[in-house]
Amino acid sequence: MTTERWAVAALRVFLVLLFGILLVFQFMSVPGQFAHMAEESPGSAHLRWPLTVLFGFWILCVQVVVVATWKLLTLVREDRIFSDAALVWVDAIVAAVGAAWAVLLGVSVLVGLGADDPGPVLVVVLATTGVTVLGLLMVVMRALLRRATALRTDMEAVI
Repeated sequence: MTTERWAVAALRVFLVLLFGILLVFQFMSVPGQFAHMAEESPGSAHLRWPLTVLFGFWILCVQVVVVATWKLLTLVREDRIFSDAALVWVDAIVAAVGAAWAVLLGVSVLVGLGADDPGPVLVVVLATTGVTVLGLLMVVMRALLRRATALRTDMEAVI
């Protein structure tokens, strides 16, 4: 139990750190990067705002996952992880990953149709595959949580 408490505390510290870093990327780094890109290569200047919005959306999806993970850790600490309250936050994670995946799939198609270099295509295929694996893993974890919640409810009814 001590290891669990230590891990939960450490995870919370890193979630706060990750959320702060994501805010810096969302509001400073990404807009600045694409503004610089527009200045340095005027031929790509029309992509400045679409790319800024796109990356901002993906960062928002990660922020939703961070907040939902924080809420799940709270349920772990309160020994209520096997409850319907946990399913709400797992659903939020699945929805955020699904939204990011759908947009990434669209980007993959656009990049695949317009690319004359295989490098960007491979990067978006890698990212799409990774997000797909993450999303499917969350769906499986959600099913396991649902089963465990049902088993715990049955055991509590017997006791």
